[in-house]
Amino acid sequence: MTGLVVHSARKIDADGLVDDYWFVADGDTIRATGSGTGWHAAAQAPGREIVDAGGHWLTPGFIDLHCHGGGGHPFDDGPEQMLEGLATHRAHGTTRSLVSHVANPLAALRESLSIVAELTANDPLVLGSHLEGPFLAIERRGAHDAAFLREPGPEMVEQLIGAARGTLRLATIAPELPNALETIGVLIEAGAVVGIGHTAADYEQATRAFEVGARVLTHAFNAMNGIHHRAPGPIVAAFENPDVTLELILDGLHVHPKVAKLAFTAAPGRVALVTDAMAAAGATDGDYRLGSLNVTVHDGLAVLSGTQTIAGSTLTQDVALRNAVELVGLEPARAVEALTLTPARVLGEDHRLGRLHAGYAADAVILDHEWNVRRVFANGEPLV
Repeated sequence: MTGLVVHSARKIDADGLVDDYWFVADGDTIRATGSGTGWHAAAQAPGREIVDAGGHWLTPGFIDLHCHGGGGHPFDDGPEQMLEGLATHRAHGTTRSLVSHVANPLAALRESLSIVAELTANDPLVLGSHLEGPFLAIERRGAHDAAFLREPGPEMVEQLIGAARGTLRLATIAPELPNALETIGVLIEAGAVVGIGHTAADYEQATRAFEVGARVLTHAFNAMNGIHHRAPGPIVAAFENPDVTLELILDGLHVHPKVAKLAFTAAPGRVALVTDAMAAAGATDGDYRLGSLNVTVHDGLAVLSGTQTIAGSTLTQDVALRNAVELVGLEPARAVEALTLTPARVLGEDHRLGRLHAGYAADAVILDHEWNVRRVFANGEPLV
């Protein structure tokens, strides 16, 4: 296919709503947009696919900064499993993804980072790696194996950075650990965005981490101190800093919708919806693995087997969008922004991803009026 025309859509992105919208893409890039009948001339060119959106929603492709698997496939079990898991999320509208890694032995993490580097080189829809472990607080480890948690050291950090070969895009760290603030600087120098999470940090420690360059709060409210009236904690520190984006798992289980609404109100334009999905996303209830740990999924809730500890989610981004509109009550443009332009901005990709504008990647999702995915396009090619 040499081109794509999508017309008769209700476009919704960070810039708002446009009815009877169309765009024309040549190759992987949107070349022209408008409303009305201006698409007719472009439709005459040979080799174009013409898609009538039928008045349905049209959004940019979703971007997921934090995902560990899907469709029964974990991301820490080799490239084939990664690709199968990514395919599940792409069918739900996620056109660009980071591959997230839980705490594992250092050799296994180096191997996983290297595999993602290869995938990134061959598949432009893979944006790189998110290293969630191993530099996490043991008391806030959640579903990370305590045996594999580490205090950051220069040689260890450099080995992980080297294994990623320039594709480490996001790294989570507990800022109260020894050498953590120095490590934040090393990671930033290597081109990674740093998030703080799985942390026992107080307000002052989190504020200091943001001052030295951390720019993300990993799955806000989860695996960290909450907001207390005498101890504001890392969440308030993130609210206060206009350069910090808050990840949010909006499955209705990790964070109550009323608390999610508080985050959107306190940090407008700075909430990025993520799935933090494990292998069961888009699959069935049952028994799974997350890294080295056993996970049981019942009624869509994933917990470490035999415990009540939540172990990632079974969320997909289309469901997160629906929840943002229907459970939280967000305006659709703000909900769409939270899984398109906001995560693109975190990665410095907002010049080419996250909007339906000329010059941007031809990543788009058609959804019906109940926010169910009907078609997905990435780089101008149909995925669904």
